[in-house]
Amino acid sequence: MKRFAIGFGGVLLAALAAFFIFAPGYVERDMNVVDGLPLPPVSDEARALHETLTIVDLHGDTLLWKRDMLEAAHRGHIDLPRLKEGNVALQVFSSVTKTPRDQNYDNNTAETDNITLLAIGQLQPLRTWTSLLERTLWHGERLERAAAESDGELALVRTPADIVPVRAPDASSAPVAAMLSVEGLHNLEGDLANLDKLYDAGVRMAGLVHFFDNELAGSMHGVDKGGLTDMGREAVRRMEAMGMVVDIAHCSHTCVGDVLAVAQRPVVSSHGGVQATCPVNRNLTDAEIRGLAATGGVIGVGYWEGAVCDTSPTAIVAAMAHIRDLVGIEHVALGSDFDGTVTTRFDTAGLVNVTQGLIDAGFTEEEIRAVMGGNALRVLEMGLEPLPGATA
Repeated sequence: MKRFAIGFGGVLLAALAAFFIFAPGYVERDMNVVDGLPLPPVSDEARALHETLTIVDLHGDTLLWKRDMLEAAHRGHIDLPRLKEGNVALQVFSSVTKTPRDQNYDNNTAETDNITLLAIGQLQPLRTWTSLLERTLWHGERLERAAAESDGELALVRTPADIVPVRAPDASSAPVAAMLSVEGLHNLEGDLANLDKLYDAGVRMAGLVHFFDNELAGSMHGVDKGGLTDMGREAVRRMEAMGMVVDIAHCSHTCVGDVLAVAQRPVVSSHGGVQATCPVNRNLTDAEIRGLAATGGVIGVGYWEGAVCDTSPTAIVAAMAHIRDLVGIEHVALGSDFDGTVTTRFDTAGLVNVTQGLIDAGFTEEEIRAVMGGNALRVLEMGLEPLPGATA
């Protein structure tokens, strides 16, 4: 019996070890997919132009997953080798801290959380198992560590000065820039003072909500779908003062209107689409597009079906063309949502397909340069500058 117990214990330990080693990768591989559907041919003209672009992606969820972003991976959408292959100059990495079970676009509560099981399964530090704030601080530590271990190939963005090398004429030899953002300020855990902790951890952009209503605002995917609360209004004021860009992605329509009414600085929608080309509830109406443009902000167009109702470059560019025609090219940007449990037609190494799509749609070279990164850089440089007298 003792021998049996020892043997059973060994099998159990082996099974647990196999779970912790293989399960996180299996889960990610199943959730972040490249669909493999046909893509239009990429011309020599598009490849040549693409190599000269300064490319900025406003939203990627790579920090959610247990893999080394410095190493080439055979799953997901983003890692440093693929960023370099795609000629990305600046990647915004989002911190996702809580998602509801049976997540959907229409109605979710805050009662359940998928990320707790992921944190345990990925053997993250114990402090991240029970604290949403600690999950973001852990993501910040991971991004800092990646930059420190990259041999100068990955550099953190925390001030407008950190963006200067991205704009330099010889930027092709510069490191890939990385900036930390947050997807939903439920990680404040009810205390606005924690904005300072997020800022100190490197967070320079934050969405107020994600897939459920929280203490700051209503989510488009929540139950009440309300507007800004008093806490939410104060959060927007503090964020703008300290140099943290306000992101309205996932906000309810009432929340979007409230944010645009009080914003004093450029606002972004980091990842999503527009109702005119894809009538999914999370996408922006024409009135919201006009309101966001009035702040001087940008809309990061995504590459998955919920954003553009397809995964093709043609669908992505159609959303961009609508924004351009409605409010001007200066308000169009990239917001892939790569690694955000989405299915796309290509990963970040394949961004030349967007360049080809823009050429095919008749965008000028100047417009393509603006869309692929120039507009986003302008907004980040403005938004990261703390207001006089502000403290973080």
